[in-house]
Amino acid sequence: MQYTIESRELTSSHAHHPPDGGAPRRTTIEARDASEAIDRFVNQSDSELVSFTNPRIGQESIATVRKDDSLFLVRVYTG
Repeated sequence: MQYTIESRELTSSHAHHPPDGGAPRRTTIEARDASEAIDRFVNQSDSELVSFTNPRIGQESIATVRKDDSLFLVRVYTG
């Protein structure tokens, strides 16, 4: 199944505002489920998964991911 991963930078220790103005970045990942999709995203981006909520099937999942000194809000949904 194909999942869309939308990540948006929330915080950074070196900037008061996200460098991209807070606009989300989109990535598409093939995976069996949302958990596998976020795992692949974290591995590909060399990041650390901080938290992950996986609601009922068919609804978007939400995660927070840390990369270097920045924290990202990540949405995972089919599409």
